[in-house]
Amino acid sequence: QVQLVESGGGLVQAGGSLRLSCAASGRTFSDYAMGWFRQAPGKERQFVAAISWSGGRTYYVDSVKGRFTISRDNVKNTVYLQMNSLKPEDTAVYYCAARSTLGISTFLYEYAYWGQGTQVTVSS
Repeated sequence: QVQLVESGGGLVQAGGSLRLSCAASGRTFSDYAMGWFRQAPGKERQFVAAISWSGGRTYYVDSVKGRFTISRDNVKNTVYLQMNSLKPEDTAVYYCAARSTLGISTFLYEYAYWGQGTQVTVSS
């Protein structure tokens, strides 16, 4: 198993930036592809970004392309989500997730391990 702990959320004005971190422990971090998801109040959890085990492949939902960047450090066992040009509609609880395979996926059910989430609030 792998344990995931997110951090870096907070309150920011529209146009601002935040960097989320997700620290992993347990199994070998580089055995997992990683993803970020978010859930706004009253809405389903949705895919945001994913990264392959090596970091060589990334994928984003259209609404964050050009604004968010996912990256990972397999020495520090951490995945990051750099969020720039934030908008009020980015407000949500952000979750990182681990997929016990090397390739990326946009589907929630393909991720077996989840963190507890970190709140991101963007004010207008």
